[in-house]
Amino acid sequence: MKTKRQVLIEQIIARQRIGTQKELLAALRREGMDVTQATLSRDLWELRLSKVAAADGGYRYAVPGRQDPGLTPREQRVIQKAVLSLVVSGALLVIHVLPGMARAVARWIDRAHFPEILGSVAGNDTVLVVVKATGGAERMAARLETLLKAR
Repeated sequence: MKTKRQVLIEQIIARQRIGTQKELLAALRREGMDVTQATLSRDLWELRLSKVAAADGGYRYAVPGRQDPGLTPREQRVIQKAVLSLVVSGALLVIHVLPGMARAVARWIDRAHFPEILGSVAGNDTVLVVVKATGGAERMAARLETLLKAR
């Protein structure tokens, strides 16, 4: 339940501008997730969410590592099309990609500086990502899927 809730929190923050815990609680409830403010506060701390300046002069929550790794629109489309599947095994995330694309995908992940990733290894059509904690690989897979869909 906790992992599902935290993944949902990250997805909501990726989709919409959330500036307060009250707004996030309301968004979670709209998604069918009833959570207390105390639990939400712990989740925000565990996810290391922070507030960043928004374009309108206000503030919004942001997930560390969500910053754009500086890809051009063309590179973004290529990466999106290259990823075929993401499979989680313990603290490992295995990403299957089109042949010859593993280095490009691993480079994209490395340039994003996700704090929960220890490192990545690229072959020809597979990227192995080592995540700091068991359970973190599931969150990382969900986060990458969200990023890939947004591109």
